[in-house]
Order: sequence, then C-alpha cells, then structure tokens
Amino acid sequence: MKTLYLDIFSGISGDMLVGALLDLGADPGKLDRELSKLKMDGYHLHVARAQKSGIEGVKFDVHLAHDHDHGHEEHEHGDHEHHHAENQGHGGHSHSHSHGDETHSHGDHGHEHSHDHDHDEDRTFTGIKNLIQGSKLSPWVKRKSIAVFQRIAVAEGKIHGKPPGQVHFHEVGAVDSIVDIVGACIAFELIGKPRVLASAVVEGTGWVDCAHGRFPVPTPATLAILGARGIPLSQCEEPHELITPTGAALLAEFSEGFGAMENLVAERIGFGLGTRDNLTRPNVLRAVLGSAAAPKAGRSTPAAKSPAPLDWETDRVAVLETNLDDISSEILGGFMDSALEAGALDVFHTPIQMKKNRPGILLSVLCAECDADRFSEMILRQTSAFGVRRSLVERRKLCREFATVKTPFGEVTVKLGKLNGRIVQAAPEFESCKKVATRKKVPVREVFIAASRSLELD
Repeated sequence: MKTLYLDIFSGISGDMLVGALLDLGADPGKLDRELSKLKMDGYHLHVARAQKSGIEGVKFDVHLAHDHDHGHEEHEHGDHEHHHAENQGHGGHSHSHSHGDETHSHGDHGHEHSHDHDHDEDRTFTGIKNLIQGSKLSPWVKRKSIAVFQRIAVAEGKIHGKPPGQVHFHEVGAVDSIVDIVGACIAFELIGKPRVLASAVVEGTGWVDCAHGRFPVPTPATLAILGARGIPLSQCEEPHELITPTGAALLAEFSEGFGAMENLVAERIGFGLGTRDNLTRPNVLRAVLGSAAAPKAGRSTPAAKSPAPLDWETDRVAVLETNLDDISSEILGGFMDSALEAGALDVFHTPIQMKKNRPGILLSVLCAECDADRFSEMILRQTSAFGVRRSLVERRKLCREFATVKTPFGEVTVKLGKLNGRIVQAAPEFESCKKVATRKKVPVREVFIAASRSLELD
C-alpha cells in the first residue's frame, strides 16, 4: 500500500489539500464529475497551476455562481472558511473550458433561487448527511465525507450546547466547503486511498473574526476537533490562522499518525497553494506520495531494526454493546436482521452471566463511526436495552481480491486475502457455491469442498 505524507509546516485547509492531491495526479475532470453526483448547483471549480513564494503547485478554488456573475469575488481559501448563507444557482449550462493553465469547471446552475430563500435545513449536519447519503458517490467517499462532517458537528455541538445533528454549519456548511470536504475524499480515492501520515501539527497565532466573534488562534472548532482525536498542537510565530476547522477534521479522519518522515521513498510530490502570503513560511501544503523503504544495513542494531512495512488496510469502526437478560429470541433475531439490512458491518450475541447469576446475552453491533448514533438509537428502540456502551477501535484488514477457480461442477468465486502481495487467506464464496450446487443439483458441501481443493492446487 502506498503512503501519503502530509507535510503541514504551513497548516492545512480543505482547498489546499484538494490542490495537493490534484498536483499528485488526481484527475480534475473526474473530480468534477464525481462532485456533480451531489446534485448541488450554484458553484464552479477553478483549478490552476500557479506559484506561491516561488513554489509551483495547484490552486484549487470553489466559486459560487452569484460571485462569478457579479465580478469573481475571490474567496480566501487557505486562510479561513467564508460564510455563504445561500446557494444561489443562476441560469447557465454545464461546461468546462481552459484559459492558459487555468481550468474552470462549471456545475449545473439550472435552478433559480430567491435571495431570501431559507436554506437552514440543508445546512445542518443532518441535512448535509442526507445530501451525501442520497448521492451516487461511492460508499467509501460517502462514509469518509460524513465522518469528516461529523467531527466538525460534534466539536461545534459542544461549543454551542447542541446535539451534533442540529448543528448549523455557518462556516463549514457553505457550498464551497461541502465541495472541499467531499472533493478531498474523492481525490483520496482517485489516487488509490493510500495510507496517510502527517507531520506535527503547527498552528499560527493572532486573532480571527468568526461567527463566535473575535477569537484567538487556534479557533474553538479547530482546537476541539484536534483535541477529540488526541492530536498534539504547537504554535509558531506566523501571525495568522494556518489550520482551518475543515483542515483539522480531514487530518483527524485520515491521518494514522503524526511525526517526522521516516523511511519514505518519495515517488511523487504535490503542492496545494493557499491564498495569503505568509510572513514566515510559504503558504503551501506539501504532499509526498511514496512507499516505505527498509532501513539500510549498518544504520541500526538488530534490536532497533524497524519491522518490514505491511500493506494491510486500516480503518476505524464503532463497537456498540449492551447486556440483555429479558429479550425474546424472536425479537433478538428480528433486530439482527434489521440492523444488517440498515448497513451494520456485523451483528452478533454472546452468552454471558449477569449480576445475581442471571443468564443473559451480550449484544454487539459493529458499524461505521459516523453511524454509531443511528445504531445506538436502533438498539434502544428495538430491544429491551436501557443503555448502550460505545467504543471506537482500529481495524487491520488484508487487501481483498476475488477470483474464480474451476471445479468439476463449474467455476466458483473465491475470496483472496493478501499481505504484501502474498496470499495468506483464501476461501470459496458461499453464495457462489450455492448457485453452482443449485444448477448442478448437488449438495452445497460438495461444491465447497471441490472449490477448496482447487484453491490448494492453485
């Protein structure tokens, strides 16, 4: 698995990250086409090669349609998120064109909106989540985009004393920032969903004017988002905000660790450009895509030698648990079916002994982190539980592939698990065995055994 190292010596924002990923090779046209699946009008993308302090990279901007029509008001991306209370789509058509090194990708602006139209409902976390879930984006992009927004919603909810679902995204819920977050997730997928690491997180100093009033840097949301993930933060002498809430949430969701670059062979280097001219450092985000290299002989003792890098996949999931001693088997079975149909990763129960020596069960639900509240509510409504325990765990998964093997009954699909390019697990797919068995009118067990023997021969 490739490793992406984000060198955030000059901070990070959503648009700077998208710019860096585009500079690494993510296709702007594919990014635009994927974003169009949100069915969100009233904006167009600007992707241009430019320079910042002598460093060439990609400047990524999201311009609202009414800003474009009224004189191309510039958005200070890379500095802080702007307020966009309305998504105003003005008449026009989908098209893209290039002028020199700059590409303008215009979304579908075919709907007229009144300037006083109320979009509050669409700007809550719940509204944004529904917008993303209702799109035709890939399941991975949907899950990651919602998880990033949830981190911001949880942080803002604590600041304002509101449940996450009711948080109104006054700064990061505007069209441009929805595009930044979803666009970053799409761009990660376009470059192959690499493992992500980052340098130590550095913030500037000074003050910013935001919806909460005048606040010192780091802003309340940025500080809360980083703190919730346990990410250390240091400040430097740059008298400006360097890390936006969007940038902080993307870091918290994607980066597995923070520190110096180690044993990384740089294969491609991308630069995402901000807008401001900083005083102490170039306003750029450097992204390094490469692979881990084994330590050179003689550089370390055997005891200190780093283990060989592993290309397994990693993610985080929520584990929901509750102890039950008064639920019927019919209701329990019905809940398990409902939870799996609703998208739970797994549902199971384990016999336990509860207080007063009562026999009971431990009901466990595994789900995506962003779905933890939804499945917690389902447990409380559909079982006899009075409470649900929740924990977040990291997973390590083999890279999975599917292949076919020949058997005397026909071809059967098998699942292969690879680690560093070598097959370490292999198993016939039951549904494939079942179809072959039905067609040949033989027991499923015979097909399964035959497919397993074919795997051993392969």
